[in-house]
Order: sequence, then C-alpha cells, then structure tokens
Amino acid sequence: MSQSAQQNYEGVWGGRIGFGARPAMLMIDFMKAYTTPGAPLFAQGVVDAVVHSRTLLTAARELEIPIVHTNILYHANGCIDGGIWVKKSPVMMLLVPGSPFAEFCDGVEPLPNEVAVTKQYASAFFGTSLAAMLHAQGIDTVVIAGCSTSGCVRASAVDAVQHGFRTIVVRECVGDRHPGPHEANLFDIDAKYGDVVSLSDAMKSLAGSLPARGRSRLAAAKSRE
Repeated sequence: MSQSAQQNYEGVWGGRIGFGARPAMLMIDFMKAYTTPGAPLFAQGVVDAVVHSRTLLTAARELEIPIVHTNILYHANGCIDGGIWVKKSPVMMLLVPGSPFAEFCDGVEPLPNEVAVTKQYASAFFGTSLAAMLHAQGIDTVVIAGCSTSGCVRASAVDAVQHGFRTIVVRECVGDRHPGPHEANLFDIDAKYGDVVSLSDAMKSLAGSLPARGRSRLAAAKSRE
C-alpha cells in the first residue's frame, strides 16, 4: 500500500521549533513584478499573500517588533551582479532601479524607520549583513512573509535556520505562481527547516512575545537611571 507524504514523514521529520523570546519580521521581495497582471513574474498567489501580509505587518508594527524588508535589484550593466542566477533565470533582469516592477507592493512598503535589505540572489542572507544585524539585536526568531514560496522564501528559510534562528513561515502570507510548488515547498520547510503556521497563530505568538520584550526595555531603562 502506498503511503501519503505525511505518513512517510511522520515520526522522522516535522518536529516543532516554536517561537523564541525575540522575534523579527522578514518581509521578502514583495515587489510589483509579482503582482502586476501581465508581467512575466506575475503570481496570483503573491497577490493573495500581500493582502494577508498587510494584517501581519500592521500587528508587528503595533507590537514594535523589528521588521526587515528585502528586495532584489541589479545595478551593473547587463545585470552581471546577478552572476549565474540571471543567466539561469534571465526574467530576474526586470528588477533594476527605475523599473516599476522593482517597486514595493502597495500596503507593505517599508516605513522610513524600517530596514530594507537589497539582495541579488534568492536568500535574504546570502551576500548581505542580515544575519549579523539580527544577531546584534538579540533576535532568535525570524517570521517570514513574502515571495516566492519555492524561491526566495525557501532559500531564506533554509539559511535562517543555518544561521541559528528559529524559522517561522506564515502560510497565508507567502505565495507562488502555481499551487504545486507552493504546497510542496511549504511541506518541505515545515518538515525540515522551520514551522509553517497560520496567520492567526503567528499573530497570537507575536503578541505573546511582548511581555518579555517589555521586561527587557524596562530593565534597560532602569540600568540608565
């Protein structure tokens, strides 16, 4: 009798890591290239993810949780700063300064006080200072929203756990161009690299992190008195 993937993985993969004491939001590549109808990178799943991510982003801001946005931009002639990746996937050459496709999606743009990390490859951690910046703030958990699930989200989730972070992917807040790769990669991330959680559960866990953060701020204030 053939087994389902869930049955095959059960008891071997799929342990839960949970939230730590100090989370940060990682908003990956919500760029208009993925949400503009007719664009080569257009993905309806990303359109849907943007809508849900507005709710998550609002909650994170209200809780004063650190937020990092990422985008992809190539500055060199011929996008040679994209190396072999743009040779394999030349569609990425749409993402250059001044292109409307390279703009952040409406409603999930970085605020002036939020960090935006520009990258040239899939992972938010590859070739950037992201890991060092988060470690310096005592961050132990990254909560991921963004696109695409099978590309930059997956690569960033794998690198997040490899850099020592608890990795949480919010199911409704990530998207891809087809349900097949989207679901397969969520399954794999949840099995091996982090926890895939619902939007409602993510918001509850973020809110639950606030008391510990409040105590830390209070202790810091007292130390300066």
